[in-house]
Amino acid sequence: MGKIILTGDRPTGRLHVGHYVGSLRRRVELQNSGEFDKIYIMIADAQALTDNADNPEKIRQNLIEVALDYLACGIDPSQCTIFVQSQVPELCELAFYYMNLVTVQRLQRNPTVKAEIQMRGFSDNDTEDTASQNKKGTPVGFFTYPISQASDITAFRATTVPAGEDQEPMVEQTREIVRKFNSTYGETLVEPEILLPTNAACLRLPGTDGKAKMSKSLGNCIYLSDTEEDVRKSIMSMFTDPDHLRVEDPGKVEGNTVFTYLDAFCRPEHFASYLPDYADLDELKAHYRRGGLGDVKVKKFLNAILQEELKPIRERRQKFAQDIPAVYDMLKKGCEEARKAAASTLEDVRKAMQINYFDDSELIAAQSLRFKEQQ
Repeated sequence: MGKIILTGDRPTGRLHVGHYVGSLRRRVELQNSGEFDKIYIMIADAQALTDNADNPEKIRQNLIEVALDYLACGIDPSQCTIFVQSQVPELCELAFYYMNLVTVQRLQRNPTVKAEIQMRGFSDNDTEDTASQNKKGTPVGFFTYPISQASDITAFRATTVPAGEDQEPMVEQTREIVRKFNSTYGETLVEPEILLPTNAACLRLPGTDGKAKMSKSLGNCIYLSDTEEDVRKSIMSMFTDPDHLRVEDPGKVEGNTVFTYLDAFCRPEHFASYLPDYADLDELKAHYRRGGLGDVKVKKFLNAILQEELKPIRERRQKFAQDIPAVYDMLKKGCEEARKAAASTLEDVRKAMQINYFDDSELIAAQSLRFKEQQ
């Protein structure tokens, strides 16, 4: 059996540079490597609805935004299958069967689930609305999304899941479900491996304010579709070392958002083009640490690098946006192809679980004989 990738994003907004360095750029590299027999890229709209059930229009509008971002980054529909999660109903059926293989207690221990519940402000209270905190309880669909994710991965027999480090507990839960299913019903499902970014700075790119990671909900993003001026403004207002008050002051590189972005985006050739006073990033960092290097100069360097990276992406996006019906047609074809693959896995799962009653000619014949003998 060949090597297969499954990856995707929730359509809760346009994609940003955190998505780009964390996964999108790598997907294009993997697509062009020829190493994988099949690549499935999913727009996870059903998963997005688990915590946006009261705002389906948000998902509806952003679905096309994510598709455009994919195409703009260089994901090629002739080499990858781009599809919409909700349009592959086989995924729901698989998830329903997997629910019997996972306990509530195990889901509660999943660190990613706990972190996501806390980030979204869901209440631990079992009432629908906690008046004192004005928080709602956790939707069941959101709580069980590791099971849904396992369905997504296994439906396409994915061997590899490119993802950030925050998704490791989710992939491990999928592996547990696969092992439980195979030990219970026989070898049927494929156990996946996670593929982490090779650049440590790309594992979790912080927001422009230096907080946690870049997040649409926190408003600290640089979007792939931002204008040149928007990108410049975001970079020039970026969080640096709060103790680096004067140019001559020594500065800290660790925890400095500008240098984290340089770690993620900077290449040796950028210095010859935009900052020839320095040989490489190590030399730039050394100067900043000893003092005498201002934040503005470093930010302008980062701006030049990001503008170079984002300009072709922005231009390709504008080109694809001129024919939106063609983008929807591409997604529809991808969904049809994805359904065929998921249906094949579901057929094997049903057979392993012995619930393929009408396809099991041996069962029908045996039951027929048994009842004849009883007469």
